[in-house]
Amino acid sequence: MLLGVPLPRRLERDPRLHVTTIGTDQALRVGGSVGHRAKAGTVRVVHSRGVALTHPADTFTALASVLSVDELIVAGDALVGWLGWTTLPELAAAVRRRRGCRGVVKLRAALAEIRIGSRSPGETRTRLVLTRSGLPQPRLNHDVVVDGRWVACVDLAFPEARVAIEYESDLHRTDPRTFRKDLTRGELLKDDDWWLVRATADDIGPSVDRFVARVRRLLDVGGSGRHRP
Repeated sequence: MLLGVPLPRRLERDPRLHVTTIGTDQALRVGGSVGHRAKAGTVRVVHSRGVALTHPADTFTALASVLSVDELIVAGDALVGWLGWTTLPELAAAVRRRRGCRGVVKLRAALAEIRIGSRSPGETRTRLVLTRSGLPQPRLNHDVVVDGRWVACVDLAFPEARVAIEYESDLHRTDPRTFRKDLTRGELLKDDDWWLVRATADDIGPSVDRFVARVRRLLDVGGSGRHRP
C-alpha cells in the first residue's frame, strides 16, 4: 500500500503494518504490526523520506505469503507498468533470491505471466482471461495509427485483426468526461474498420465464456478481411 500496489480488499482493510527484520534478530512483536524476518542478503533496502522500505522487487516476493498467483500478477504488472517502481529483470532476480523459500513456486508462476504495459488491474485480468483461453497475447495500451494518422490508444489490441478492447471500470460510467471520451474513441475506431469491445467485471467473471467467444469470433473475422457491418 505504501508503494501504491493494488491489493485485494481483505488486505486493504487490514490496518496492521508489516515490518521485516533483516539478519539474526528476532521478528518484531509489537501490537498493530506483523513481524517478519529475512536472511541478510536476500532483501534490499531503499529509503523514502528517511523511512527504510524493502525494495519494490523484494516487496513483490514477500507478497507471495498473502496473495494468490493472479493477485501477484496484478501486483507485478503494476510494479513494472504504471507505477514504474521496478523492472522485470529485477523481479526475476528477486525471485531467484527466494530459491528454496516458501512461496517461490507461486512467484515463478506469476512471473511467467507479468507483462509490461498494463495500466490497471482490470486490464491485467482481461489479458489473463483471453490468453488462458488460447487467444494470442494482445498489445497493451496500443496506439492505433492508420495511414500515418493517430486514431486512439486502447487498453488491449490485436492489430492484425483490427480488434481493440477497453476495460470499463465504474469511473468510465460515473465520470462524464471519461464517458464522452470513450464514446468518441469507439466511433473513430469504427470509421477506420476497427471493432472496439468494451469489457466489464462481468465479462471477465460470470460471463467470461461469452466474452471470450465474442473476441475469438472478431479475431477470426478481422483476420480474414473487413469486418462485417
